[in-house]
Amino acid sequence: MTAQTKPGHWLRNFFILLVSPKMLVMLLTGFSSGLPLLLTGSTLKFWMREEGLDLTTIGFFGLVGLPYTLKFLWAPVMDRLVPSFLGRRRGWMLGTQISLMIAIASLAFTQPAVHLPAIAVLCLLVAFFSASQDIVLDAYRRESLSDEELGIGSAMFIYGYRMGMLAAGALALFLADQDSLSWNAVYFIMGAMMVIGILTTWFAPEPAIPAPPPASWQEAIMGPFMDFFSRPGSLTILLFILLYKVGDSMASEMLSPFMVDLGVSKTDYAVIVKVFGMVALIAGGLIGGLAVYRLGIVPSLLILGFLQMISTAGFVILAFTGNHLPTLTAVIAFETISSGLGQTAFVAFMASLTNKRFTATQYALLTSFMGIPRVFAGSTTGFLATWLGWEGFFILCTLLAIPGLMLIGQLRRLAHDPTKQIVTTRA
Repeated sequence: MTAQTKPGHWLRNFFILLVSPKMLVMLLTGFSSGLPLLLTGSTLKFWMREEGLDLTTIGFFGLVGLPYTLKFLWAPVMDRLVPSFLGRRRGWMLGTQISLMIAIASLAFTQPAVHLPAIAVLCLLVAFFSASQDIVLDAYRRESLSDEELGIGSAMFIYGYRMGMLAAGALALFLADQDSLSWNAVYFIMGAMMVIGILTTWFAPEPAIPAPPPASWQEAIMGPFMDFFSRPGSLTILLFILLYKVGDSMASEMLSPFMVDLGVSKTDYAVIVKVFGMVALIAGGLIGGLAVYRLGIVPSLLILGFLQMISTAGFVILAFTGNHLPTLTAVIAFETISSGLGQTAFVAFMASLTNKRFTATQYALLTSFMGIPRVFAGSTTGFLATWLGWEGFFILCTLLAIPGLMLIGQLRRLAHDPTKQIVTTRA
């Protein structure tokens, strides 16, 4: 056994990398990426429901997330054009982060019951700048890390992302539950927290350019798509990405109004659903990583996706039991662990499809398809919950997981057929 393969040597290198400055950058940029999402999602819906807006209106507000599904359209611009300040990646990062800070803070000067059109416009801007930030952060992460560092770097980014969601979810709800703070003050504080990403971008190094920017707009726009769609099974892959988490996404869209209707306080919701749930989600991610390592990506998608479907059915039980704290805790724990399991396999699958020459645009394409259920199917969730009741709604969400699971058999055949290899190995 060589020194390189001794467990002690491996652990020493692992921990040195874990506490390195570049991993701190991954963590903090992950926070910047995760902060905006819930501020136009579940946290905003909690505020809207408290102000008396009906479920159908709240559900249609899921359409403000449309930029997340369309970001592949302008991703080539961020590959092709190089800002005159800070460099190709950091220049775009800083611009999107400053824009996010202004847009989020602007929501502090509105009221859902009075300024609904203005809130819709501001939320669209937040989603657009957030999606744009995600495009460039994905590219920055890939170009800053070697292949050996990419696994732990991605994990640190995801943990930072979850911390950002925790701030926009649990912390925002906790602050809003205090008598001394209004929802308006909370949104101003959330906007100010974007300074974490801004300072990180300012002091972070610009990654070395692995290849020159695309020489033409045709190369920037057409190259990534021609590469992906030339692969056998590309349409099956996109259909699978579209369907795999549709039921889970729809259930998540209505979780905040569901908690309000159950009579769960903001503090209980913050502690159980956000804080405890976030810990369970991280644990699920770690277990999911082990499952992918031991079983492979495609088998893990089937097993972990099935657990994800069963966990959604837990909300049916909760709809019958009502505001029962032990049941609520158990359902949230199982659902968030299962969600972490499924997400780990899902992200690993999409990463395996990406050609390193077109990482930013291809990632944007795949994650855009992943976000479609959250936007389009999510926009109907308020109507469906009103029509079916909470029990019927969550039964429907459970059943909608089946089509995605049925496609995994085709993915397995593609993965084992050398003439139809779905995982790219090209640099």
